Amino acid sequence: MTSSAQMSEGRKALQRQIMWSRLIAVVEEQAKALMKTAFSPTVREAGDLSAALFDRRGRMVAQARTGTPGHVNCTAIVAKHFLAAFPGNTMSPGDHFITNDPWLASGHLHDITVFSPVFRNGVLLGFFACTCHQVDIGGRGMGPDAHSVFEEGLYLPLLPLARNGSVDPHLLALIRANVRTPDEIEGDILSYVTANDVSGVRLNAMLDEFGIDDIEALSEDIIATSERGMLAAIRAMPRGTWRNHMRIDGYDEPVDLVATLTVGDDGIVVDLDGTSAASPRGINLVMNYTQAYVSYGVRAAIGPEIPNNEGSLAPIRVTAPEGCILNVQRPAPVAARHIIGQFLPELVLGCFQDILPDLIPAEGASCNWGLQLRGTGRQPFNILFFNAGGAGARPSRDGLSATAFPSGIRSIPVEICETVAPILIHAKELLPDSGGAGTWRGGLAQRVEVGTVDGTSFEIFAVFDRVDHPARGRNGGGDGAAGKVRLGTGETLRAKGLQTVPAGTTVCVDLPGGGGFGDPKGRAAALIESDLKQGYVTNGTR
Repeated sequence: MTSSAQMSEGRKALQRQIMWSRLIAVVEEQAKALMKTAFSPTVREAGDLSAALFDRRGRMVAQARTGTPGHVNCTAIVAKHFLAAFPGNTMSPGDHFITNDPWLASGHLHDITVFSPVFRNGVLLGFFACTCHQVDIGGRGMGPDAHSVFEEGLYLPLLPLARNGSVDPHLLALIRANVRTPDEIEGDILSYVTANDVSGVRLNAMLDEFGIDDIEALSEDIIATSERGMLAAIRAMPRGTWRNHMRIDGYDEPVDLVATLTVGDDGIVVDLDGTSAASPRGINLVMNYTQAYVSYGVRAAIGPEIPNNEGSLAPIRVTAPEGCILNVQRPAPVAARHIIGQFLPELVLGCFQDILPDLIPAEGASCNWGLQLRGTGRQPFNILFFNAGGAGARPSRDGLSATAFPSGIRSIPVEICETVAPILIHAKELLPDSGGAGTWRGGLAQRVEVGTVDGTSFEIFAVFDRVDHPARGRNGGGDGAAGKVRLGTGETLRAKGLQTVPAGTTVCVDLPGGGGFGDPKGRAAALIESDLKQGYVTNGTR
C-alpha cells in the first residue's frame, strides 16, 4: 500500500514538473516578445537571440528553445560578470544593464546583452537576460578585415542602461552617434528591455498561481537534477580519451582545430591544445564563445533531453591554450568569430564517433553563410540574411538540406529581405549533387544570387568557409560539395573579407553540402530513383 508520505512526495514531484514547464513557457514568451518587438530582421525573423532566467546567484535555470548555442551558453557566463559589477542588493525595480564586451559576453561587439533584475514585493527574485545580434555596431562592419577589436565597432563595457525604470538618454545618444542605423539599434535595445520586463510580470503571475514567494528551492532542484542527469549519462559511457582533428579554410592560411576529449567519473574534459595560433584577422574566438560551442557539441551527443542550464553544463570543462585561435586576449579582432566557432560542435562530435557510432553523423556545412550587404549609393542600406548549407548524413537517414546546424537560426524570407533593403534575390534554390554520396546522402546545399534593384554597386562582407576544405563523409561516405563565391559574371571572389560587387552584376554563392555516411554502393535503389526524380542528383551516384 502506498503511504501518505509517498503520495505527498509524488504530489510535490508533479508540482515541480508543472512549475518547470511553466518556467519554460515564461522564457519562451520572453523570446517571442523579442521577436515581436525587435526592429532588426535578424532577431525578428531569424531568431538570432537567447532568452534565459537566472536565480539570485546568477545561475542559469531555464532557457528558451528559440536561439543559438553561442548566445545561450555565453549568456549563462556573462550573468556572473554583471553581478560582480552590480551586486543584487544595489539593484531596484526597473533597473536594466547592458554590455557587448566580447570577452565577457558572446564573443563580438555585434551581440548586445541586456540583464534585468525581477522583484516580488520589493524582494529580488532573480534575473532575466537576453542576447541579440545587431547588424551594425559601427566600425568596419561584421567582417574579418580588422586588425584589432578597436576597429570593429562601439565597445560597451558593463553599464547601467536604466535605473528605476528610466533609460539613460546619454547612453542611448552615445550609441546612436556611433552606428549607421541608429533607429534600428535603439528600437532593438528597447525591445530587449520590454522582453525582460514582460517576463518578470509572467514569473510573478506564476508564483501567485502556485502560492510561493521565490524560485530558490525550485532553482536548486532543477539545477541539481540536471547535473545528476548529465553525470549519469556521462558515467554510462566508457572511460577513456578520444581525439579529432579538422582542417578548415582560415583567412590567409588553413586553420587546424584539434580536440582531445576525456571521459571521467566526474565529467568530460575537452582540451583544444594543438589548435592553430591566433590570426591577425577577425576570425578569432574568445574563450566564452569557444566554451559555449564546445559544450553544445558535448550536450548534442550526451543527454540532449536534459535541460540546458547551470547544472547540465557544470560537468563539462573546456580548456584551450591562451594565444591560440580559440582563446585570444584583448585587443585581438573577433568580429567574424562564428566562422570558426560553428565548427566546434562538429569537431567534438568527431571525438565521439568511436564511442557512439550509431549516433554521430558525417560532417556538415557547419558555418552559416550570412550574406551581409551594404549599399552606399543613392539608397544606403545594411542587411544581413542567413543561408544554410547541407547537414551531414546520419547513420540511418539522409542529411537535412539547407538546414542550419549548429547555429539554430532560421532563414529570413526573400520577401522580407527585399522589403527592408533595395535588393533583388534572383535565385534561392537547392543545389543538385552537392550532398556527399553514401548509403545515406549528405544534405543538399543551396545557391543564392542577389543584386540591387537598380543595378548599382554594393559591398559584401564575405564570412564563408568550406570553400577549400569541404565537409568530410563518415564510414566510407563521400565528401560534400565545396562552397563557391563569385560574381554573376563568373569572376571568383574571396571567401573572406570586404569586397565590392560592381554595378550591373550580382553576387552568387554556392553553399557547401553535407558529407555522406556509409559506402555509396549500399544506397538503396529506391532512394537513388527518388533522388533522380526530385532532381537532388543528376547521375544517380550521389
